[in-house]
Amino acid sequence: MAVKIRLQRHGKKGKPFYWIVAADARSKRDGKYLEKLGSYNPNTNPATIDLNVDGAVTWLQHGAQPTDTARAILSYKGALLKKHLAVGVKKGALTEEEAEAKFKAWLEEKEGKINAKREGLAKAEAKAKAKVLEAEKAISDARVAAAEEEAVAEEAPTDEAIAEETTEATATETVEAEVEKEAVKEEPTKEVAEVEEKKEPAKEEPADNATQEAVPEETTEKTAKETTEKAKAVEDSAKEATMEKPTEENVEEEPVAKKTKEDTPPAKEKASKEEE
Repeated sequence: MAVKIRLQRHGKKGKPFYWIVAADARSKRDGKYLEKLGSYNPNTNPATIDLNVDGAVTWLQHGAQPTDTARAILSYKGALLKKHLAVGVKKGALTEEEAEAKFKAWLEEKEGKINAKREGLAKAEAKAKAKVLEAEKAISDARVAAAEEEAVAEEAPTDEAIAEETTEATATETVEAEVEKEAVKEEPTKEVAEVEEKKEPAKEEPADNATQEAVPEETTEKTAKETTEKAKAVEDSAKEATMEKPTEENVEEEPVAKKTKEDTPPAKEKASKEEE
């Protein structure tokens, strides 16, 4: 039966965790296994490896074939070196004590390299954090400086503001001077107008008297005209009345005359003729 030393996947999605197992080559990757030799966690830096070196060496001596990743892990932890030293001991090239001493020296050297790598990574991380802090501090300092500059700019007027203020001041001064000049010019005109106003009432008094005199004359003329018109109207009415009255009297007197003639006797008529 062919045996392989390989990785069996565990863990969750995106964060795998592997077991180092000796399993039948015909079994599935995550299927049954013969022996668990250790674990491998690639999520840390450096990777965390826990390996049973003696058990791996025995499986290698019995002919187990590691996969590429498993071989790298075994070499990293010294399992392949220990197998090589065991072969030397069998051949008589080395004693077990010498092989153990060489293996321990290699382990110490390897641990030193791993610790140096860890220290280097820690220093790099600290430097990165320091750079981030410096950048943040620089940004905060720049913000504070910008805020101070804005405050100073708001408090202290700029050259343009000063120029604008000066121009406004000169403009206001010129306007005030023009207003004062106009006021000075208007003062004598006001005095002349006051003097003329004082004189005008004296001149207007006779005009008022004349108007007052003219008013009664006009009223008398109007009354005279009205009286003449009334007299004319009365005369006209009287004439009309005189014209109408004789006709009526004649009309009324004619029958009376006829009656008198008829009633009077002939003697009376003669007497009347003689008298005539």
